[in-house]
Amino acid sequence: MTTVEGDTGAAAGLRKHPLPGIFRKTRYALHQGSRVALYTLHSEAMRRMNRRLQKELPETPKVTPEGPVPSQRRMLADIVKLFADDLQAVEAGLYPLPSDGTMSPRQLLATSRAFFKDVPEVARRRATGAHQEVNDTAETFAVALPRYYRQNFHFQTDGWLSEESAKLYDFQVDVLFSGATAAMRRRALVPFAEILKRKDQRRVAYADLACGTGGLLGPALAAFPRLKGTGLDLSEPYLNVARDRIRSPRAGFVTGMAEALPFANSSLDVVSCVFLFHELPPKVRKAVIKEVARVLKPGGSFLFVDSLQTGDVPDYDGLLSVFPQLFHEPYYTSYLREDLTGLCAAHGLQERWMTPAFVSRAVEFVKPA
Repeated sequence: MTTVEGDTGAAAGLRKHPLPGIFRKTRYALHQGSRVALYTLHSEAMRRMNRRLQKELPETPKVTPEGPVPSQRRMLADIVKLFADDLQAVEAGLYPLPSDGTMSPRQLLATSRAFFKDVPEVARRRATGAHQEVNDTAETFAVALPRYYRQNFHFQTDGWLSEESAKLYDFQVDVLFSGATAAMRRRALVPFAEILKRKDQRRVAYADLACGTGGLLGPALAAFPRLKGTGLDLSEPYLNVARDRIRSPRAGFVTGMAEALPFANSSLDVVSCVFLFHELPPKVRKAVIKEVARVLKPGGSFLFVDSLQTGDVPDYDGLLSVFPQLFHEPYYTSYLREDLTGLCAAHGLQERWMTPAFVSRAVEFVKPA
């Protein structure tokens, strides 16, 4: 693969002249450090708002962890490790220096205002248990969507069903994960880069399932400049935002369900999905795995990034159990104990690689040739 080999060669040259490497590391550290600071400040401000709001809202059940909960120091150390692994991949030439989440001052101010405007609405839904408001509106395109999908996931306004939600979603998730979300997604690019070393990018058929606003599809196309990819999602509003953010002729978009993929048998070399499975009912998870196995070519790879599961990193087990108590995540608890390796193996997908990455797990499953 020309790009990876070229980048790797460049990295080798930089090792002979350490100053450019120092600039690259400094730029990376400043970018990620500023993101952590930005989202940590928003998180702290949100907590203070919620404390004030709780005085006027019904009392919510107390959160009870079912296992160990990592300290703030441990979580910060794991974020630092995630960034170190991310930078190591950049240094190895697997993908370029990231510029995730870059916004103009005007965009940042507008997004920040929208975020804080939505905080009281999320708090109200959490306090009252309201998570079906998306079904109270007039009939829209959403009436044709699966019932499990039409919910206010995370208690967020509009669920997945508006462009306002789509434009705010990534910011909300980064507040939750202290700016580490994009680095967790990029763990999927590590095996992707290794796959493409053996192939001509131009002939690789790639689809990203539940692509949302393009959080993985965009970085993949930026990292591999001859690759084409199709983003599939059920939400037209989220796809509209993805189209606006990924203005590339190499990107295609299709509205569809991951459990009924609009691709032919054995037609794709790589299928990816990020943070999808924990929001699927158990029956749908199994259907999606069956579909992925169907559409992958022999020798193809399924690149998977999602939440840690119980036992992946035992020190996080209690924190994982708390998540569905704080947010509307009706299928998350079943996901924590789902035997994904076994489900994939039952459909001929073998686990080749798995690594924890902060609060996520990155996995590559392969369909034998």
